[in-house]
Amino acid sequence: MTDNALEFIQVAPVEECPSGQRLFIEIDEEQVVIFNLAGNFYAIADVCTHDEGPLGEGEIDGYQIICPRHGARFDLRNGKALTFPAVVDTKSFPVRVVDDWIEIGLAK
Repeated sequence: MTDNALEFIQVAPVEECPSGQRLFIEIDEEQVVIFNLAGNFYAIADVCTHDEGPLGEGEIDGYQIICPRHGARFDLRNGKALTFPAVVDTKSFPVRVVDDWIEIGLAK
């Protein structure tokens, strides 16, 4: 999806999500987790597609998050389901930083 097909919205100042941390937000009644990995920001839906459980509290291993309930792994960069029991990707969101604000891209 190109930037022209997206509407970016400000969600938080960069200082609210320091390197190595995560930030939980809600966008249009959807729970989203933003991750700061060494100054690079990624955002995915806070839901494991295996059983609809929360994903954001999982352990981080490189660019992967491990679901705390059943151990499914997802790629933080694109939401791709990497291991069973999850077989469906979780939603990911484009992220950018503009004037020290984290912005999330939503489809127009």
